[in-house]
Amino acid sequence: MTTTPPDPLLPRDHATVPVVLSARGLTKTYDATHALADLSLDLRAGESVAVMGPSGGGKTTLLHCLAGIITPDAGQVVLHTGRGTTDIARLSDGERSALRRSTFGFVFQQGLLIPELTALENVAVALMLLGVDRAGAEHSAAQWLAALGLGGMEDRRTGQLSGGQAQRVAIARAQVTGAAVIFADEPTGALDSGTSAEVMDLLLRSTTGTGKTLVVVTHDDDVARRCARTVRLRDGRIVSDSLHAGAAA
Repeated sequence: MTTTPPDPLLPRDHATVPVVLSARGLTKTYDATHALADLSLDLRAGESVAVMGPSGGGKTTLLHCLAGIITPDAGQVVLHTGRGTTDIARLSDGERSALRRSTFGFVFQQGLLIPELTALENVAVALMLLGVDRAGAEHSAAQWLAALGLGGMEDRRTGQLSGGQAQRVAIARAQVTGAAVIFADEPTGALDSGTSAEVMDLLLRSTTGTGKTLVVVTHDDDVARRCARTVRLRDGRIVSDSLHAGAAA
């Protein structure tokens, strides 16, 4: 079993919460630019973490390494489950893809819904890729859409949804598989402030509110304040890591 030391930047009792993902010594270089420079980080069960920093600071690269979308040049990303540990960086492309379908969920700035599919089909397809039959997948998808306030909109396509409604569909798609970790890359970046607050309410309530871990890359201070923890990057390194008193946990 891989063990992880307590993070000296965080309160001692935070270190008692089980780790879900741990990064150790992550390095990623593009040409002469260090997107990540020997970065280490623990993500714990049931916490919401905002990742902030200037453009080019390494935020999206970190998210992509943690989620197995790309592999680091050096270092480890270890997934901790009840069945043991898995070094994601050592998995094959196919194994990382399977992990993303089953264990990780994703919400992107523009939602990235399939325009030819209905809201129901966009959510159900995540389960069908795991081998769930269409009827069962659509039943679960309908339950998630209803839980996120989209009951009655199952047959609408992307062009018939508002930006906030489309992001709710994306949230449902990210979680319908029972993913333990949800990665959100600027999930409110294309929304007005009111809709942004509503989407973050739903995202937090449906993830950390049910014991899942949420990682949000954002430039928005209001979004970061809603999270339980903020990690700030600069030049591929962590420059601060702090918990927010009274924030969603």
